[in-house]
Amino acid sequence: MFDSTRFLLFLTAAVLLAIAPGPGMLYVLARSLAGGKREGVLSAFGTFLGGMVHVFAAALGVSIILAKSAVAFATVKYVGAAYLCFLGVRMILDARKDKSHTEDATPEHIRPARNPLWQGVATEVLNPKTALFFLSFIPQFVNRGAGHVFLQFVALGTISVVMNTSADLIVIAMAGPLGERIRSSSTFRRRQRTVTGAIMIGLGTYLATSESK
Repeated sequence: MFDSTRFLLFLTAAVLLAIAPGPGMLYVLARSLAGGKREGVLSAFGTFLGGMVHVFAAALGVSIILAKSAVAFATVKYVGAAYLCFLGVRMILDARKDKSHTEDATPEHIRPARNPLWQGVATEVLNPKTALFFLSFIPQFVNRGAGHVFLQFVALGTISVVMNTSADLIVIAMAGPLGERIRSSSTFRRRQRTVTGAIMIGLGTYLATSESK
């Protein structure tokens, strides 16, 4: 169903993006540091469910676009590739300015939640940047010629969300030394964001210039 080369590229990019500290990972980390590992795990599972909501919504939208027009689908891919480049540039610029207010969240900024699971769901579902990311990232790897666009999108999106959640769980398990370094070291975050930004620019450029399936 998937083009082998692009699928390998997808897995590589998904892993690199999953391990790069972002708002979702640092939110879960703050939960873990504030309320213990159980609260961190519930929050991670909540962000997983919220991510899956975005995956299914984006898959449905892309499937409708494809059904209406192949040209529209190609447009989505090109706009998505450009958006990935934009995100990469912004990551690098933010890393240089070190304006990482979200990443600097400490446990004191996180109020105890009655239900960390549902707060995690709400946090992810109500994040429009997550929706934009899935709409720009996943369509680049969908093989339109193989059909079953909805299933392809859901499969790729699920892999991406699972990788993100797995990275969150690893951080929770190592919330002591690793978690504190991710949360408190601006140099570590700056380097991670710079590398991830460069990867996203390269990925967007490659996908925009390569032959669309």
